[in-house]
Order: sequence, then structure tokens, then C-alpha cells
Amino acid sequence: MAKVPPAKVSSLAALWAKNYIISVTTRDEAERLRKSADLAEITSQEGRARTAQHLQHNLKLASAQAWSLTEKLLSEEVRRHGIDLNVINPWQIAADSHALFQKALDAYGDRVTPRRLSVIVGSEFGRVRQKYTADDPRAIGFVSMQFHYTGQTLLDSLSSAERLLLEPYFKVMDDHLYMPLRAAYEAAANHPSTSPALRAVQNLLPISTRVAQEVCKQVSRLHPSYETYSGSLSAPQVRTSSIRDVEMFQVYLCLCVLEDSLQSVQNELFPLCAMLYPRLQVSWRLVQEMLQAIGWEMHDRLTPHDVAVFLPYLGALTEMFSNEVFQSA
Repeated sequence: MAKVPPAKVSSLAALWAKNYIISVTTRDEAERLRKSADLAEITSQEGRARTAQHLQHNLKLASAQAWSLTEKLLSEEVRRHGIDLNVINPWQIAADSHALFQKALDAYGDRVTPRRLSVIVGSEFGRVRQKYTADDPRAIGFVSMQFHYTGQTLLDSLSSAERLLLEPYFKVMDDHLYMPLRAAYEAAANHPSTSPALRAVQNLLPISTRVAQEVCKQVSRLHPSYETYSGSLSAPQVRTSSIRDVEMFQVYLCLCVLEDSLQSVQNELFPLCAMLYPRLQVSWRLVQEMLQAIGWEMHDRLTPHDVAVFLPYLGALTEMFSNEVFQSA
């Protein structure tokens, strides 16, 4: 593979990093954080170091509990989808998970911002992701759920103020494992600066979180009583995961545009969703409505030229994830 020009990788990585702010939660929760009586102590260098040390102490147990939850969720899918057990090594997944969480906790303790962390660890997360998608892309589902459950277990041991401060760091980890960000950066390096495809991606990435938040809000309003494996669509944990998934679809759209190909969706995204969504009790109707809402948000937030770049691939995804496809399976 040709060496990626550092400037282009840095530019697109920085655009993605703009997603990270003090909190990935609601304004009300952020306001409660600002008013917290012990905020000064928690955000001090000593306070952050103490929080990081507490989580590092709990990391091994959290990792073990996370694998138990992951296995419970996905063990049946291994048999149903005929996944080779050799591509799923619990010990290696746990070791990689532990090492990457350690980096995030060190960054938090050293007062590195989530935005900066996203740029710093992108290459390393990209290598881990590439390792687990090389033989069977569905293996990344096990790795991602391991990270997700480990993060949730660690966050549950914190005060509400500490949790709000740590969530963006764990979002960085979730994003880089679920999303083909490194592949997108490498594909961008093959485009001249005047490329319409590159320009469209550069305009979408910084607003992708806002798009995802609005899309999830719309779908949740349409289905107020819908229950997933982890709870209702409006539950905080489900809302956070849903926003991440909508962002993931947008990054895959960007990769399709940059590569002028649906291969990444066909080889990675589609098999992963076909394995995970039925177990998570996410219906294909919800996925359809999500994709439609993404289209409307793009229409409202991007120029007509940028929208035109994405539309063929968005249309292809809508057809691939239709009820008709899965009913005929």
C-alpha cells in the first residue's frame, strides 16, 4: 500500500475530531456537570489522575465481565452464521482491549483532550481494526461489543460528573473500532484537493454527530414504545449507541464515495449488521427509516453538489438494508 501523505490524513482526522466536545450527552446533563459542587476537584490534575487510577484498578474485572456479556449476546450467531472460531480469540481480544483502554485512561489522567486523543490513537486503533477484519469482518463485532461492555462497566462505577467527563474518551474508542476511519483517511489521500468526492466528505464529517443526533431523535419520536435488547430508543445507553451507529453509516458512505465502490459495505458493514442487529432487536424497518432520515439531514445541511455525490451510495444502502432483502433470505 502506498504511503499516505501525512497532511491529508491529519486534515481528515482533525475534521472527524471536531465531533468531540466536553460531553456527548444532552445540554441538561452538561449543565448539571458545570453546576456540580465537586467539579473543580474532579477536573483538577489530581482528580483526573485519581479517576484514571480507579478505572485502571477495575479494568481487568470489567474486561472479564464484558467478555461474558459479549459471549452471551453473540455465541449463537457464531453457529448461525458459520463463523470460524479461529478468528475469535477471547484472550487476544481481551489483551487488545486492555491495552487500548489503558491508553485512553492515561490520556484522561494526563489531561489530553478527546479531540487530541482521536488524532493520536487513530493509527493504532486502525491497525487493531484491520487485524480483526482481515480474515472475517464479522470478528470486529465481537471486539466492538467487548469494548462497548467494558466501557459501560467502567462508567457505571463513576459518579455522574466523572462519567460525563469520561464518556467522550470512550466514544473515541468506540468510533475508531466501529468505523473504517483509517480506511477513509487512506482513500482520501488518493484524491486531489479539488475532488468533489473529497470536498463532500470534508463537509459531512464535522457535522456527522449533529446529523446522527437529529436522525436518532426523529426515529425515536416515530417509535416511542420500541424496545431494543438494551432498552427503549430514548434510554441514554441506547441513544448513545444509536448515535454511534448512525455516524458509522455516514463514515461508510464517505468511504464508498472516496473509493467509488460499495465493497466496504458489502464486505464489512452489511455482514456485521446482519449478525448484530437481530440480536440487538433492531428491526430493518428502523434501519430504513434511519437511512431516509440521513438523506433528509444531508439535504438540509449540505450543498446540492455535495448531496449529489452521496445519493447513489445512499440509495444503494437503502436497497441493501430493505425488508425485502431480509424477508427473502
